[in-house]
Amino acid sequence: MRADGKQRTLVWALLDRHGETYAEECGIKLRNTPQPLYQLLVLADLLSTRIRASVAVASARALFDGGMSTPRRMLDATWQQRVDALGEGGYRRYDESTATRLGEGAELLLGECRGDLRRLREAAGGDASELRRALQELPGIGPTGSAIFLREVQGVWTEFAPFLDQKAVQGAERLGLPTDRTKLARLVTTDETAGFASALVRAALDRAVAEEVREAVGAG
Repeated sequence: MRADGKQRTLVWALLDRHGETYAEECGIKLRNTPQPLYQLLVLADLLSTRIRASVAVASARALFDGGMSTPRRMLDATWQQRVDALGEGGYRRYDESTATRLGEGAELLLGECRGDLRRLREAAGGDASELRRALQELPGIGPTGSAIFLREVQGVWTEFAPFLDQKAVQGAERLGLPTDRTKLARLVTTDETAGFASALVRAALDRAVAEEVREAVGAG
């Protein structure tokens, strides 16, 4: 089998086993409407902290289950309600500062773009760097958080695809895939890029993921 054929086989196995986006894992039905986009922003905030991804996902789900699924509802919730929801998801190390930050971020979103992240999309005009810059003006969203948001939202905001950040490239290297972003993106369709990026990140975060996929296709 040619090298590119082997790579595609490995990618198919990776997508089949680990191609669920973090938004999907969290139960977010991502589409181009304000509520799920805000939920993704919250998830990106939590995932960007030095804490296990599974805890971040569970904590985001607890916030949304507690009714804090829009900027208005997040702001209207008490600080203690936010702390309790984060604690329910296991997000205890940073729960108090994060509860404060989520309230501040919701207030800023409501004031600057009426709680609608599509306004940031329009202002960015298809420029990923500009969108990341705008996102990083929000409390809790730094370079890592903005990259996570772009990785996930590219399936809906397709003008930003393919978006494969450094963490995704690290996963590609561990799997033996190209580390050149252009070559890497060519291994999947635009519709697959968000799931591919998430799967690569999982491989970067957990060596066992990469080993499992490589063994499954005989890449050892």
